[in-house]
Amino acid sequence: MSAEWELPPHGLSQEELDAWNAQLKDIGEQYQGLMQDLLSRIAPSEAADSIYSDMRESFEAGAQALMQNPTLLWETQSRLLQDQWLLWQQGMRAMAGEEVAPLVMPDKGDRRFKDEAWTQEPHFMAIMQQYLLFSQMVDELVDSLSGMDETHQRNLAFYARQVVNAMSPTNFVSTNPEVMRRTLETKGQNLVEGLERLREDLANSAEGINVRMTDRSAFGVGENLAVTPGAVVYENELIQLIQYTPTTEKTYKTPLLVVPPWINKYYVLDLRQENSMMKWLVDQGHSVFLISWRNPGPEQHDITWADYMQLGPIAAMEAIEKACGEKSVNLLSYCVGGTLTASTVAYLTSTRRGRKVKSVTYMATLQDFRDPGDIGVFLNERVLEGIEESMQLKGYLDGRSMAYTFNLLRENDLFWSFYINNYLKGETPAAFDLLYWNTDGTNLTAGTHPWYLRHMYLENKLVEPGGIELDGVKIDLRKVSAPSYFVAAKEDHIAKWNSSYYGALLPKGPSTFVLGGSGHIAGIVNPPHKQKYGYWTNDKLPESHDAWLEGATFNEGSWWPHWQAWMTENGYADPAPKKMVAARQPGEGELEVIEPAPGRYVKTTIPEVLGEIPATHKA
Repeated sequence: MSAEWELPPHGLSQEELDAWNAQLKDIGEQYQGLMQDLLSRIAPSEAADSIYSDMRESFEAGAQALMQNPTLLWETQSRLLQDQWLLWQQGMRAMAGEEVAPLVMPDKGDRRFKDEAWTQEPHFMAIMQQYLLFSQMVDELVDSLSGMDETHQRNLAFYARQVVNAMSPTNFVSTNPEVMRRTLETKGQNLVEGLERLREDLANSAEGINVRMTDRSAFGVGENLAVTPGAVVYENELIQLIQYTPTTEKTYKTPLLVVPPWINKYYVLDLRQENSMMKWLVDQGHSVFLISWRNPGPEQHDITWADYMQLGPIAAMEAIEKACGEKSVNLLSYCVGGTLTASTVAYLTSTRRGRKVKSVTYMATLQDFRDPGDIGVFLNERVLEGIEESMQLKGYLDGRSMAYTFNLLRENDLFWSFYINNYLKGETPAAFDLLYWNTDGTNLTAGTHPWYLRHMYLENKLVEPGGIELDGVKIDLRKVSAPSYFVAAKEDHIAKWNSSYYGALLPKGPSTFVLGGSGHIAGIVNPPHKQKYGYWTNDKLPESHDAWLEGATFNEGSWWPHWQAWMTENGYADPAPKKMVAARQPGEGELEVIEPAPGRYVKTTIPEVLGEIPATHKA
């Protein structure tokens, strides 16, 4: 082991010993406080308890499947012995001064083991290899199990991955070389500060730990985020409607209504001016209106999916008609906002108002939930019953619990990396606008969220003719004649593209499907000037997503200009360029300006809604 890991040759001075003793005392006090904090929160909610039960059941099913396959069990045990023997041999050769190649190395995208000590120091290289060999063995073992139903197999793979990644040596002080160096350099101050930050984050969490991902003091909604000029021109109990200030002398005749998700806040579409989709749309000549959803609390307990439809897109369309005299709109929707939009367009079609929608665009949207991805682990009958019971008791689902769940879908990038930096290294997170948005969550109403999980994710009712009834009206996506544009993201783990694709096969009207690169956010918020990711197009819509991709053409850059051409060349934005109208300013029509954009609703935080801190932006 190199000298940097060793204590000074004459040991520690009395002054250094005193400093270490003081730090150890502080660490002990912080640890005791942390244990008290954890004990006060140890009783899980009904939802969490049902997940723990499902986890136990999945591991039990895996163990039974392994015991019923003695050959696989013997092969696994033999592999463990062989790996240990090879590691021991390698260690002996390294101790003898021989340069040895690692038996196994991390995947190229695995950033946990980037420190040089993992490959230069025999001690840490042995720890890393031991872990990676074990991790590989678990993955292969789970994949090789037979006799399990598909759900148990998927759930076991997810839970096993969580356990294995939690066991990574990078997550512990004594087996992480970066943390060890930092601890020696600061005489343990990093651990004191890390424990303090852990307790602060725990206090601001609902279930689990919402790790601090960014320097929240560096950002403010309406200050350096969500700053595209505009005004709130309409509001009700559930929405504020923003009308953006035009930047062109003339605009397209048909207004554009943006329907974002309410599971998080809309300004992911308006972070910075250089990557703001809202600014880009305004600059292209659209009259852009956007729904800003309220951050709900216990008072909104009974708000249903139908209420979100009536108070959301339908109320917004009525308000837009007053603002600029247009009876129809183009709809641009995102994520669960797209699922609501599909419901709304089908509802309007069934109530003979389908012509109010000239076209509809769905970004990273599920209508067919046949493959929900890893989130499906948390959506079986038992877990859903736990969620329903918990939400009925409180009236809402704390958005911080939802954020913790979504972070576990990418646990190494969105949980453990911050855990190490914040709590073990004692570092302050850097300022990053996207991560600020990711931690600025919203609550979910008891009247809407369990219904959505059951009818969409669990039962996939939206694709069934008449499978969903809203305000007494059975809807059918197959009757929708409005032209549709679907864009999915190839690496999306929330709205998987192979499921998003089948939504494009549903409507009666013309349908276009485009596949962007990257994931759920970067694949959608992809401004043209960056020339990133690219996208695939295919004029045909075969019966399978694989066949579509096989016949697709790859295009460089952003899909945004492709969408703009679809809107203009087909006459959805305007019957003809000469029909463009004078730019519409907020407040010029029948609707008066209520307040400047981005408005109060988007600024209201979960702690404000729940009365944990004074409300400065009360909705």
